[in-house]
Amino acid sequence: MMNKVPIVFAFDNNLVLPAAVCISSLLTSARADTYYDIFILHANDEDIDKTLLNRVETHFSNCKISYRSVPDTFKEGFEIRGITIAAYYRLLIPELIPEYDKVIYSDVDVVFRQDLSHIYFQTDLGDCYIAGVNNLAHLDADLNHHYGATLGLDTRSVICSGFLLMDCKRIKADGLVEKFIEQSKNKYKFQDQDILNICCRGRIKMLPPKYSLLTYISFMAINRPKELVQVWSAEDIAEAMTAGNIHYNGQKPWRGACINFDIWWEYYRKSPVYDQKYYFDFFYGKLNELDSLPLVKRLKILARYFIYGKSKS
Repeated sequence: MMNKVPIVFAFDNNLVLPAAVCISSLLTSARADTYYDIFILHANDEDIDKTLLNRVETHFSNCKISYRSVPDTFKEGFEIRGITIAAYYRLLIPELIPEYDKVIYSDVDVVFRQDLSHIYFQTDLGDCYIAGVNNLAHLDADLNHHYGATLGLDTRSVICSGFLLMDCKRIKADGLVEKFIEQSKNKYKFQDQDILNICCRGRIKMLPPKYSLLTYISFMAINRPKELVQVWSAEDIAEAMTAGNIHYNGQKPWRGACINFDIWWEYYRKSPVYDQKYYFDFFYGKLNELDSLPLVKRLKILARYFIYGKSKS
């Protein structure tokens, strides 16, 4: 018997390649009895290029990929830092995916190294609307000010919106989608993430970091470990670093060198969308860039390998 897990992604044609790698990693890391019902949200006026995504769906037998067009609800939505309107689409999931009472949402700048059936079936949300990974806002001066002084939130309870477990039934029943839409008219610095933390405050469940290993969690694990163990146990941090799902929420590995960028390229190389020339051109073009790294950055790269070990994916 297969365990069917619904998971939703939202992106435009600019992110089709990383989306294909992301979904490929999800399916590669799945247990033998896990089947993913995958939904892709896209603008109703954009025809998503399905060439690479079809290749992924054909290659793997443990999934189905469906597409849902999104109305222009957020056409006036605030855009910042190059993050487009598609970021708001996750706020409509309870209405766009009515066949499930509970779903997982993920960004596509992610490599999955964990099966998600356990979190989907075993996580008790209680009376919470959503669950996500702590954003560590209280450990960053700018984030602490933004969420604390500006938005009036408890900065120790803010989550990143890049990976969510959503109780769609409860969100719909309590009219939160309408509140999400209303809040989207404001110019929030972190867009959908701010809206979710505001509207769901007090009813957000915290997940361990292995479900969304943000770039700065990796950075802090190496450079500021004493601060990190104030949030999670050393065991949780170690598991996240060695086998957690990596969320490249800063520099993107397909664009340049960043922490854990080699792991993304490992999954790309093993994916059904691998192109030898694209792979070669990236690394050949980055040789001078890598050679010019200062000593401190080289030592940090070495530290990741010798302290945490190279990915065995």
